[in-house]
Amino acid sequence: MPRILLLLLLLAGSLSASLQAARWKARHVVLIAIDGWGAYSVPKADSIPNIRALMDRGCFTLHKRSVLPSSSAINWASMFNGAGTEMHGYTEWGSRTPEIPSVIVNERNIFPTIYSLFREQLPEAETGCLFEWEGIKYLVDSAAVGRCAQAFGYDRQPDALCRMAEQYIEEKRPAFVAVCFDQLDHTGHADGHDTPAYYRTLARLDGYVGRIVEATRRAGIYDDTIFMLTSDHGGTGKGHGGKSLLEMEIPFIIAGRNVRQGGAFSEVMMQFDTAATIAYVFGLETPQAWIGRPMKQVFK
Repeated sequence: MPRILLLLLLLAGSLSASLQAARWKARHVVLIAIDGWGAYSVPKADSIPNIRALMDRGCFTLHKRSVLPSSSAINWASMFNGAGTEMHGYTEWGSRTPEIPSVIVNERNIFPTIYSLFREQLPEAETGCLFEWEGIKYLVDSAAVGRCAQAFGYDRQPDALCRMAEQYIEEKRPAFVAVCFDQLDHTGHADGHDTPAYYRTLARLDGYVGRIVEATRRAGIYDDTIFMLTSDHGGTGKGHGGKSLLEMEIPFIIAGRNVRQGGAFSEVMMQFDTAATIAYVFGLETPQAWIGRPMKQVFK
C-alpha cells in the first residue's frame, strides 16, 4: 500500500474517532451501585453528605423501579443489559445462567450487556466491573470486560472494594466502571431494613462514594466524568423479593459532565433504563432486544 494512502487511512480513522468522542456526553462514567438500597432510606438517612452532594449537583429520582422478582441476580442483570426478566431469562435470586433461554445471545452466548456494546463498538475503551458479591460476574458478559474483579473479605476489610476502585480509576482512567457494593444488602438480611444498623452501613458506604469521587480528581478525569448511583432492589424486614414499593423502589442519582442541576425528575424510570442511559452517554447503538430508554432529560 502506498505510504500516502496509508497515512490518509490513518488520518480518516483518527478523525472518525475524534468526531465520535465529540458526540459523547462525557469521556468517563462511574456507576456506584449499592445492593439492597431502598429509596425509602434516602429522606431518612442523616449521614450521607456525599450522596446528597451528588443529588444537589445533578438530577435524581427516588421512584426508579426494579423488575420482578425484586431480588439480586434478576436486577443486576437488568441493570447491565437493558432488558427485563422475560427477555434476558434470569429469574432467580442467585441465577448464574438464564432459566429461560435469552431471546438473543451474542458471540459469547450471553444476552448483550453494556459491556458487550463497548467491546463491539468501542473496543479500545477501558471498562471495569468491580464487585463484592460473586454472582455479578455471571451477569455482565465478563469476557467483554477489561477488568472484572471481586473484592474479598469485606467483613474484615469493609473498604477493600473502595480501595480497589480508587486504584483502578487512578491507574486506568476507565471510560466506564461499575463499582458494586453488597454490604447494605447483607445488613438488611442480618439486622433488617430501616434499622439503625442499616443506616450505619449506608453512612459508611457514603464515605466510600466520596472517596471514589476524589479518586477521579486525582486521576485528572473529574471534570469529564458522569457519576451514577443506584441499586438493584430495596427491601423490608430481613428479606427482599416481594411486590411492595419498599422492595421495588430504588434511587437513581446522576451528576457530572453535561448533567443538568435539575433536582428530582418525574419521568418514569425502570431498572433496565440504566444501561440505556450509559449507552446514550457514549453514543452506543443498542440492540433491538433492549427495551431500556435513556433518561435524556437529565442532560444539558
